[in-house]
Amino acid sequence: VEVKIEVVIPEKERSKEEMSPNGKASPLIYKVNGTARHYHLEEHPIASNPYHHPKDLVEASVCHVKDLENGQMREVDLGCGKALLIKEGGEFHAVGHKCPHYGAPLVKGVLSKGRVRCPWHGACFNISTGDIEDFPGLDSLPRFQVKIEKEKVYIRASKQALQTQRRTKMMAKCISLSNYNLSSTNVLIIGAGAAGLVCAETLRQEGFSDRIVMCTMDRHLPYDRPKLKKWLYLQSMDSHPEQIALRPKEFFCTYDIEVLTEMQVAAVDVKNKVAMFKDGFKMEYNKLLVATGNTPKALSCKGKEVENIFNIRTPEDANRVVKLATSKNVVIVGASFLGMEVAAYLAERAHSVSVVELEEVPFKKFFGERVGRAIMKMFESNRVKFYMQTEVSELREQEGKLKEVVLKSGKVLRADVCVVGVGAVPATSFLKQSGINIDSKGFIVVNKMMQTNIPGVFAAGDAVTFPLALRNNKKVNVPHWQMAHMHGRVAAQNMLAHGMEISTVPYLWTAMFGKSIRYAGHGEGFDDVVIQGDLDELKFVAFYTKSDEVVAVASMNYDPIVSKVAEILAAGRTIRKRDVDTAIFFLFFRTGDMSWLTGKGS
Repeated sequence: VEVKIEVVIPEKERSKEEMSPNGKASPLIYKVNGTARHYHLEEHPIASNPYHHPKDLVEASVCHVKDLENGQMREVDLGCGKALLIKEGGEFHAVGHKCPHYGAPLVKGVLSKGRVRCPWHGACFNISTGDIEDFPGLDSLPRFQVKIEKEKVYIRASKQALQTQRRTKMMAKCISLSNYNLSSTNVLIIGAGAAGLVCAETLRQEGFSDRIVMCTMDRHLPYDRPKLKKWLYLQSMDSHPEQIALRPKEFFCTYDIEVLTEMQVAAVDVKNKVAMFKDGFKMEYNKLLVATGNTPKALSCKGKEVENIFNIRTPEDANRVVKLATSKNVVIVGASFLGMEVAAYLAERAHSVSVVELEEVPFKKFFGERVGRAIMKMFESNRVKFYMQTEVSELREQEGKLKEVVLKSGKVLRADVCVVGVGAVPATSFLKQSGINIDSKGFIVVNKMMQTNIPGVFAAGDAVTFPLALRNNKKVNVPHWQMAHMHGRVAAQNMLAHGMEISTVPYLWTAMFGKSIRYAGHGEGFDDVVIQGDLDELKFVAFYTKSDEVVAVASMNYDPIVSKVAEILAAGRTIRKRDVDTAIFFLFFRTGDMSWLTGKGS
């Protein structure tokens, strides 16, 4: 028996690619001197399907049909690239072998019930279609057809697909865009982060061919915010904002997604379906998505107005910080994810890095005291000093620029640069008089379909609270990059009345000094932490429990345990505290056998 893999383009998707309703790229809209202006980029259509030419195909024998058991994956080499060969339920499947997000090897991920989950950041892909089913990331995997002949496995694949390892799903385009009124759109998306972009892309993927307008206060097209901290390291290589863009400019033209940059919405009239911009411009809409994210908290102490104090929100912020911090004294206020990541990246560049934090240890509320202390020890071994259980009382200047940071404990720190990471508040103040339901903390309240209390108005991302299925539909705020992606997809599906409900498991990661921490679940309010492994060696797994139930898991140097647990939680199974004892846990990790867990619980 032979297995052959060949790229096949469904007729429905092929017709989408070959036909363009309006025959031309749509304009982006940019803010220029206070006026919204259209312009057309030079047309460079993005080839979503590069597999038409027979000369581009390669075929190779990779293994015997009996080499793979059910539930196994193998990375196979075709000479000019690799593919992921999978056997599940007696059937063979083949897709790209790298996660399109950051390039993780999917063979080291988790295979479960028709999908493979990335070992690094939790993105999920359907093994039959290659389609992305959970995030982060925007692209799907290339899929290859499988044939079985004479007990040998052959793979036939496109050379280009093997090289790119990604596939952009087919999308519709806007019909008769030139006939639209500039001040009217069918879908208006306020915010151009992950939630907003995924919403726009999902609408196009589902065949929506009416006008879509995104608006953002930022000067750039949507970019990968988690990469901003890495931006600090890239400065010496003459980097540009386009290097962290989620999509190139040509993408927005090709798929008729219009973007208003440096445009701030000042108010929304939900009765008349009109958004009013700060410069007086008004835009009517039919459906609205609010995905404005959050606004960093500022320091309230004396001297807060002096120069060289930053929140890192944009590439420009990162540019200035890295230039000013090199060989200088840096003070980080707040041992948050932002603060700690920036501290780690600047440790080798700055003369000194100090972290000021009100809590006793970093991440105590999120990772617990023991894990927090282990992380703190890692930072201290890399020349980062901590000043805990205190806060800033004054910022002193010399010739208008920061010179010293005075703490309430009386300690005075030399400082040329200060990076503030003391939390954020939802960017929803412009909605206070709109009638949209906002809670006491400023978060927009939505249901499982990302709908607000106003028909036709949806909200997504860091600015919302939503029912989390994992925690019995408790209303929570989950400001994670992955969750924002899923919010955007669910909102788009329900703009089209598809009735999709949010059910994803939260998944996040952080990287410090070349070491990554993975986290899945929602551990808010945990009452105990069961730790396996060695915290001193930074090789551990921490299970966060509430009563007798595991509600979250974190790990360092134990991939893909977090992705495995995420799959169990996604299946609606309950992991009990007693299930994570040492002997059973290590058997689970080494064999990858999840049956002992999936057969238990609800």
